[in-house]
Amino acid sequence: MRPREFDHDDVLRIAFDQFWRKGVRGTSLSDIARDAGVQRGSLYNAFGSKEALFLQAYERYAGDYLLALQKALGTGSLRKRLTAFFDLTISNFRSGSPPRGCPTTRGLMELGAVEGEGLDEEARQAFASLVSRITALVQDTLSAGAKRGEFNGNPAAAALHIVTVTRGLAVLERAYGDEAQLRKIAAHTIDLMLDKKGG
Repeated sequence: MRPREFDHDDVLRIAFDQFWRKGVRGTSLSDIARDAGVQRGSLYNAFGSKEALFLQAYERYAGDYLLALQKALGTGSLRKRLTAFFDLTISNFRSGSPPRGCPTTRGLMELGAVEGEGLDEEARQAFASLVSRITALVQDTLSAGAKRGEFNGNPAAAALHIVTVTRGLAVLERAYGDEAQLRKIAAHTIDLMLDKKGG
């Protein structure tokens, strides 16, 4: 068996950058192959399809993003942790030039209504899994804050509310591109959650 012609992780990184900027529909395997300096056929042999490559690249992104969120939510008062969470979220979809938006929200918009059109159920499950894991991290943070006397609401409901706000921020970012507006909404959301109290 001959060795692979490319660095698997490097191809996933290059592919995801294209998917993030142009969407899955707007990205071709030829574009990815060109930027990665490999043959298009090698990508087919390694991944099978553009959608399969996207799913692997998205899972790599999701793992990295969750690690960054764990770090952001890991230290300081509850207010500082939630502020760091929103800062990372907003910075993530404001990254790139022009800003690339939220890859999960973009991907959800590319889900096909019928089989064979757009991304499929496996992609929907990957997107839902990341949102669920983010919600669980926020819920754990709120539960820990409650034990320290910094939060007196329902951690599960509040976490879902916070993550829902981030989905709205992703849409507003696409509509207006106004980072200051996004940060004001995030700060107001934290105030609502903490009743304008907390470190």
